[in-house]
Amino acid sequence: MSQQYLSGPYPKERRLKKVLDRVVSADQNAFVRGRQILDASLVANEVIDYWHKRKEKGLICKLDIEKAYDSLNWEFFMKVLRKMGFGSRWIDGMWWCISTAKFSILINGVPAGFFPNSKGLRQGDPLSPYLFILGMEVLSTLFRRAGEGGFLSGCRLRGRGGVEMNVSHLLFADDTIIFCKAEKRASFQSKLDLGVVEELEEMAAELGCRLGSITHCLFGAAPRSPS
Repeated sequence: MSQQYLSGPYPKERRLKKVLDRVVSADQNAFVRGRQILDASLVANEVIDYWHKRKEKGLICKLDIEKAYDSLNWEFFMKVLRKMGFGSRWIDGMWWCISTAKFSILINGVPAGFFPNSKGLRQGDPLSPYLFILGMEVLSTLFRRAGEGGFLSGCRLRGRGGVEMNVSHLLFADDTIIFCKAEKRASFQSKLDLGVVEELEEMAAELGCRLGSITHCLFGAAPRSPS
């Protein structure tokens, strides 16, 4: 499979790198200037050490996003850019970058023409990692709000100067780690009754997700669509 890219994205890549740290939260440690993936590893070790020293029980979940770059919805991503305050010219440029890719499949060694894509980012494009973490910022915001609302306990650590910080999740590009207390007396369902989720199938299709029993296996509370 090959891509046809008419002009390079390198000027946009350099300009985007300069502002990422202003719009991407500190929970994301990949591809942001001044941050390193090692920093997140050290924070994760601090959480484990904190629980171990105090003999507290904690739960760590690692989320794996299936075909991460291929699953990003273009309309959703444009809304994210507008919400973050990017200008119309920049958004139009990003739309051109992600929507003009064309693919060709080799059939018995012979290219079978070119066809467009309908979602996802260009594989191997130096701009794609930065665009992807902008989209991941929405997921990070949801986790942060869950922590502020008391639905995700996280782990409270003290940083420099005695400043307290609540570590509920960490992001490494498309990898996500969630921290919460392991409490037998308080199941996830007792903290958050998901109840009936309207238009669940439509939401899953929009997000590129498959409906299944994974939420029930992990949390004991499966979202239900109206029957």
